[in-house]
Amino acid sequence: MSTQATAPAVPLAERAYRIRRNALLMGQVQGQGYIGQALGAADLLAVAYFQAMGYRPHEPAWEGRDRFYLSIGHYAIALYAALIEAGIVPAEELETYGCDESRLPMSGMASYTPGMEITGGSLGHGLGIAVGACLGLKRKQSASFVYNLLSDGELNEGSTWEAAMSASHWKLDNLIAVIDVNNQQADGHSSEILAFEPIVDRWQSFGWFAQRVNGNDLQALVAAFDAARHHPGAQPRVIICDTRMGKGVPFLESREKTHFIRVDEHEWEQALTALDAGRP
Repeated sequence: MSTQATAPAVPLAERAYRIRRNALLMGQVQGQGYIGQALGAADLLAVAYFQAMGYRPHEPAWEGRDRFYLSIGHYAIALYAALIEAGIVPAEELETYGCDESRLPMSGMASYTPGMEITGGSLGHGLGIAVGACLGLKRKQSASFVYNLLSDGELNEGSTWEAAMSASHWKLDNLIAVIDVNNQQADGHSSEILAFEPIVDRWQSFGWFAQRVNGNDLQALVAAFDAARHHPGAQPRVIICDTRMGKGVPFLESREKTHFIRVDEHEWEQALTALDAGRP
């Protein structure tokens, strides 16, 4: 559904590869960052932006667009990588990541970046904002969807569940939540900080249409995003994506702690070489 249809078709696997490469190049600018999350979420971002969503790259505020709300503000590097690949943010701005006066600050801010719909960072608020937006779109009789990316760590927040309950109460069938389950947060493994299983049953008990997929399997993601959008029930939808931190760069995948990665200067080139070696 992306309005990129006039351009030559690019396989989703290539899109995901380019998103990962963009993220690594931005991380190299600062020498650190939330690279593990960006590599892990690249596949779901590729499907969102190049299969599921409708938007106009050169008109990011187009009223008829589908909205992508990044609740997890520290994943900004991942979303920037996708926005660059989508043509919403110019590729040359990649080198300004995290620098003074850059439109690509290290934590996502709607006032700075084209295509960044909300300012995230205070975790647990994104889904509530998405609920409000969906109610507004309903009142406008808009056909647009809101996609909200949140993390498994945000399931610790009571505000997330308040929003989940509100969404089903208002029968918000224009809301698609996407949860990145990588089992990592600042204090350790998410499942050990505050257990969230059985995660599908919990969302279903709140009245949501819930699916769980391998978040690094492009075909499974395409099917899940399509099913979410076309589900006939008058209820919100959630896609629970199990992802691997550092996906595509084996020596980062194998690191025990990958919530925030500091990479030695020489390792950036090693990471890019490893990623290029697995290019589809």
